Amino acid sequence: MKLIIDDACYAYEKIFGDFGNITPMAGRDINANSVKNADVLIVRSRTRVDEKLLAGSCIKFVGSTVAGLDHIDQNYLKGNNIAFFSAQGCNAMAVAEFVISAIVNLADKHSFDYRNKTLGIIGVGNVGSRLAAKAELLGIKTLLNDPPRQDQEDLPHFVDLNSALSADIVSFHTPLSFDGKHPSYQLLNENNFHHISKKTILFNAARGGVIKEEIWQKTSTLENIIDCWENEPNINQTLQKNAYWATPHIAGHSVDAKFMGSFMVYQTLCDFLNITQNEDIKHLINPGSLSVDQKNLKDTLTEIYDFQQDTNAIQNLNNFETYRRNYPIRYEWHHYHSQTKLPMA
Repeated sequence: MKLIIDDACYAYEKIFGDFGNITPMAGRDINANSVKNADVLIVRSRTRVDEKLLAGSCIKFVGSTVAGLDHIDQNYLKGNNIAFFSAQGCNAMAVAEFVISAIVNLADKHSFDYRNKTLGIIGVGNVGSRLAAKAELLGIKTLLNDPPRQDQEDLPHFVDLNSALSADIVSFHTPLSFDGKHPSYQLLNENNFHHISKKTILFNAARGGVIKEEIWQKTSTLENIIDCWENEPNINQTLQKNAYWATPHIAGHSVDAKFMGSFMVYQTLCDFLNITQNEDIKHLINPGSLSVDQKNLKDTLTEIYDFQQDTNAIQNLNNFETYRRNYPIRYEWHHYHSQTKLPMA
């Protein structure tokens, strides 16, 4: 069996090596010629998987080790009997921790008590739900907005979009979609940007394109935290310059998240091929005993995750892709013994 795998997929040799012959490639370099004679394709977000890539190939299974879906033409895969799996939720904890770390740092910078702030969470799926649970442990009031969920569930405590946008802190966690009843492309746009004030802290840790950047770059806010951009890696340099954290789409890049993305695809591929899983693989993440000896939450979180390193890394935008592909080790909070209690929801 021949597998084409994005070489940024975590531990791809250890996890997928027993399936057959692996050809690792940079995601942007995977093309129709490279997949033509392959049986399995495993990608991250940088490979557009569609008819142009797969027509005439032998691919029978596509796995995506990231949570986003906008790079996958699922209708084409379904119509051509190509099995597909996406590691939905693999990075949810990492992104939630990223956002909470930013809020705690900003509370210190601007001398406010985050317990007196409201947090509008737009998109309450895997990430948004994790973020809401952590925020509530910290005493932050959440305003939850998710129309697709409201259509299917009885959620009387959810709010409309304008209410969520009027929160003190607004964080987007929707997928990127262009059609259907609730498209998220440019969800924040010229028709509703007036809800964002000079006192708003605004996050995009969802997907580039969810916020209309042409309007955002002209809008005065208290702070912007931007991890997801339109036209990556050719990002909006005005927004980059004015952001508190401007990071290269790495909010979900913890070791745990990258492992889980690969592992979830591995489990599904085993099922697809009717192969017994290797139980040792689930134990690949073992950093040993990690500890943080800080007396407050802000310093504890900053020691665990030094956001300034990520911001500095893309001062030269030529480093954007290289840094993402060679991202430093970052473990999630549950690995740490901490003097300060962490919101571990």
